[in-house]
Amino acid sequence: MNPFTFTQAGDIDAALARLATPGVRPIAGGTNLLDLMKEGVMQPDELVDINGLGLDTIEEAPGGGLRLGALARNADTAYHPLVRERYPLLSAAILAGASPQLRNMASNGGNLMQRTRCYYFYDLATPCNKREPGSGCSARNGLNRLHAILGTSEHCIATHPSDMCVALRALDAVVHVRSQGGAREIAIADFHRLPGDHPELDNTMQPGELITHIALPEAGRYAGHSAYIKVRERLSYAFALVSVAAALELDGGKDGKIVSARIALGGVAHKPWRVEEAEQALVGKAPCHDAFGAAADIVLHGAHGHGQNDFKLTLARNAIEQALSTAARGTAHARVEQRGEQRDEQRGEQQ
Repeated sequence: MNPFTFTQAGDIDAALARLATPGVRPIAGGTNLLDLMKEGVMQPDELVDINGLGLDTIEEAPGGGLRLGALARNADTAYHPLVRERYPLLSAAILAGASPQLRNMASNGGNLMQRTRCYYFYDLATPCNKREPGSGCSARNGLNRLHAILGTSEHCIATHPSDMCVALRALDAVVHVRSQGGAREIAIADFHRLPGDHPELDNTMQPGELITHIALPEAGRYAGHSAYIKVRERLSYAFALVSVAAALELDGGKDGKIVSARIALGGVAHKPWRVEEAEQALVGKAPCHDAFGAAADIVLHGAHGHGQNDFKLTLARNAIEQALSTAARGTAHARVEQRGEQRDEQRGEQQ
């Protein structure tokens, strides 16, 4: 690990002043940054501890929705009563990621900023365009079982590793950032980048900017019918081969048609992948295997493997169908509440 200076910011203005200097990076939980520093992939000159900035609150937003502080820990976010009640999809996605110990340390802002887990990105002995632009992409003809099948370029086929961000994409979250130049909002759809000609750029953050919070719009209509499916090589502490965040709004009538839908994928691209055309194709349809399969085909249009990850083409389609089917049956806590109501009705009839 390279020598670096460590400072603690007393307030956000002090933090932003330090972050305006090239080579200075913020640190909160450090669950990804410290690993990258140990491997020599990232070598900041100075780390600014931002844990004391008071950006760890989770609260209702004016006019509805929720504000997730950038420094709130992943575990606190997943188990927060308002998140579990109104955004069970987000809670499920966070709890599918990493391990309990890491979730206790990892911050919401850091989760958005984490970098790919591509083997070659971490291996300084191999070419990697993300680490050293223009050096080449070793994964294209190498070990690429975990790599992308959508949105790739000749320069990079890495995937974004976050589970939380997949749910945020499905929920249309907005990322709020600040710098010395002021504040701005970035829609989650625009926050992460596809590799294109600049795979070294993971997101659209500008130098000197700091995430302050994440805004979630009101999404109560999806709370009763959502599911997060994560397919991985072992039950815990493994990144997704394919993950799907699915949410449905169903007509309460006897036909139960789909009013609106959300589908976002992880483990398949350089950013959480969402195709709104597929969601529109479900509107007015009955929640059934045929409709879900047709939507999956739209989501995966243009997907292609790179040899070892060809299996993801079938796996992703099956995972989309499974996630939508699970969502149609009802979110876990909603099914429990429904069974409770049915028992109460039965007791009333018996009395």
